[in-house]
Amino acid sequence: MSERARLKVALLIETSNAYARGLLGGVVAYMSENRGWSIHLAEQGRGEKPPRWIADWKGDGIIARIENATIARELLKTGLPVVDVSAARLIPSLPWVETDDNAFARMAAGHLLERGFKHFGYCGDDRFNWSRWRAEHFSRILRDAGRDCSVYQPDKRKRADAQSQVEDIAEWVGRLPKPVGVMACYDLRGQEVLDACRHRGIAVPDEVAVIGVDNDELLCNLSDPPLTSIIPNTHRAGYEAAALLDQLMNGREVHSLENLIPPLGLVTRQSTDVLAIDDRHVVNAVRFIRERACEGIKVSDVLKAVPQSRRLLESRFKKLIGRTPHEEILRVQLNRVRELLASTDLTLEAIAERTGFVHSEYLSVVFKRETGTPPSRYRAVNRR
Repeated sequence: MSERARLKVALLIETSNAYARGLLGGVVAYMSENRGWSIHLAEQGRGEKPPRWIADWKGDGIIARIENATIARELLKTGLPVVDVSAARLIPSLPWVETDDNAFARMAAGHLLERGFKHFGYCGDDRFNWSRWRAEHFSRILRDAGRDCSVYQPDKRKRADAQSQVEDIAEWVGRLPKPVGVMACYDLRGQEVLDACRHRGIAVPDEVAVIGVDNDELLCNLSDPPLTSIIPNTHRAGYEAAALLDQLMNGREVHSLENLIPPLGLVTRQSTDVLAIDDRHVVNAVRFIRERACEGIKVSDVLKAVPQSRRLLESRFKKLIGRTPHEEILRVQLNRVRELLASTDLTLEAIAERTGFVHSEYLSVVFKRETGTPPSRYRAVNRR
């Protein structure tokens, strides 16, 4: 296809953070699998004014993070097909691709609950819809589990500089009952919570466990201690946005304006590497399972490592963790299966071997039974 025949697409997406770069990667993947586009990608900071060239640009479509009213007005003036990849949702009539914040909150809550925490906090940023939505979902999920959640509210009387922000968060963390599990709205806020704990001399993760969102590997590993974080499927979000724009530019109807993308999983680092449980036998059993589940262990192997009767261990396990040892083994195995399906090209046979399943056929049956989706379908939908 000649360059003249190619559709011209503008990408108003910043390149300054891991989430946005992941979106761009998904757009590139769609282009490589379908007809190529002529791309216009200008340097763009988050929330900046629209570039001057957009008013006279003779293109075919736009994918944009519409973060303020000025950009929204300018994009509407173009009359071109537009797909929005911002949670601000300033033009409700546009197709919209964003994170499934309920799924993110559920994953964070589950991660902290399974570590035995009884007290919880959420540290967000009121400037962003996605942060407010995650706070609402996180609080509701914990409330349904019989737990309360303290939501950080910044002191409006204090200066807005970074140091004052950390000091304000430190005061909030200091008031929380300990030990406490805290969800941060994104990794940068998670790093600030860790800084606040260090400022107050609060031990992480023993007194405060912190989980962020975005899995910005550089930021997470530079945090002290390294920050546990949820992995957004930015690749899929960018791919879906490109597919929607392709439909619009070719005159086809888009059936769903709201397209919410669930997370891929999470990376556990030192900031949540703790079990807030007093029962030493259960703690040892959980650690053994999480370290060895993918070796194909059985409950009998757990009982050899933790000398207790099966009946007593299962009773204590169910009370404190909410699952039986067998269910915990299977949960750890399937989480690893999900990760390998989404991030590798390994065959199902190879994945079964790496996750402790005897046969790939059995893995397929168990995976569909537990998740409602066959492994092949899960891979197709969640491929990074």
